[in-house]
Amino acid sequence: MNGSSGTIALTLVLVVLIIFVLVVLVKAVRIIPQARAGVVERLGKYQRTLNPGLTILIPFVDRLLPILDLREQVVSFPPQPVITEDNLVVSIDTVVYFQVTDARAATYEIANYIQAVEQLTTTTLRNVVGGLNLEQALTSRDQINGQLRGVLDDATGRWGIRVGRVELKAIDPPLSIQDSMEKQMRAERDRRAAILTAEGTKQSQILTAEGQRQAAILAAEGDAKAAILRADGEAQAIHKVFDAIHKGNPTQKLLAYQYLQTLPKLADGSSNKLWIIPSEVGEALKGIGDVLGTTTPDSPADGPELTTQS
Repeated sequence: MNGSSGTIALTLVLVVLIIFVLVVLVKAVRIIPQARAGVVERLGKYQRTLNPGLTILIPFVDRLLPILDLREQVVSFPPQPVITEDNLVVSIDTVVYFQVTDARAATYEIANYIQAVEQLTTTTLRNVVGGLNLEQALTSRDQINGQLRGVLDDATGRWGIRVGRVELKAIDPPLSIQDSMEKQMRAERDRRAAILTAEGTKQSQILTAEGQRQAAILAAEGDAKAAILRADGEAQAIHKVFDAIHKGNPTQKLLAYQYLQTLPKLADGSSNKLWIIPSEVGEALKGIGDVLGTTTPDSPADGPELTTQS
């Protein structure tokens, strides 16, 4: 009976020892993942910073604080009301990219670095945007981002944090201002459209007038060249006829006969009752009469009245 009790007691002691050893091993052996860091306190005082890998701690003496993430983190802050220089309230939401560079400073220099970054971003944003009017705030995002990053990086450096980038996700002016801006943009687009339409009409009219002017010039040049060509043709025809007559050496009687043959053309038309002919016709008739051996009658036959004109 006593032997059985001793065996049970021994077994219990062995079990307790095994559990104690396991607890000690768990507390003594720690593995730090990559891109993480751990702060170790020994008896409540900072002892060292653990790097990624396997490390051994003294159980019940060393205490490992929560592991810190050394990767770049992205934190989006809710929209904050900001008053611009022209006394307009705009809502701005920001995104901050930061990274923990010193685990010890991030642990002991600031209680909650994420909340601290948010509050610092809000106050800095109000200071920066407060010196700009609405139009400058809407069109100067890069400038605002640069100023925010500079201020935050200087302030968070002693906290063991490096601010990489600060971005403004949205800048929302009041609804009344948005309506006014939309109306202004719509009016500006209508004005530009009207200007473009007027410019197009002007260019069209200019091109039409230029085309008409060119067409009139070309038509006038064509008429002038045609008149010149006709005159040249008539001149050449007259010159050829004149040369042919002189080369043929016609007699005065032949010329008189040809002259008389052209007279009927003067009477062409039913309304011609009065002829006005040169006085040389009498000489021509006299020459023909001499050839034929006859004389001209004293009075003309029935027909149109002949009147000579000297």
